[in-house]
Amino acid sequence: MGVSLVPEGRQLFAPLTVMENLTLGAYQRYRREEKSKIKSDLDTIFERFPVLKERRSQVAGTLSGGEQQMLAIGRALMSGPKFLLLDEPSMGLAPLIAAHIFQIISQLHQP
Repeated sequence: MGVSLVPEGRQLFAPLTVMENLTLGAYQRYRREEKSKIKSDLDTIFERFPVLKERRSQVAGTLSGGEQQMLAIGRALMSGPKFLLLDEPSMGLAPLIAAHIFQIISQLHQP
């Protein structure tokens, strides 16, 4: 793919589960790629954001702000972008949670 956006305010599918939100992130890839590659990327998201793995069956709208931001980033990464746009990734988050989100973002930049 090319570009993926994590919009301000997260814009999740609140009534859907964490797993359904992540699966929707890879929607365009299902026609072109083997499902094993998508499953591998899902495992990578769960390694990066272990809390999402724990809450994969939970409705996205009931997650905390930090967890919702992690889900929004994970959903964007599931599209396999070469370029990731993040609009206000720390908006509305407690300073400690914002620091954790920025740590994750800096790790994404590393090969």
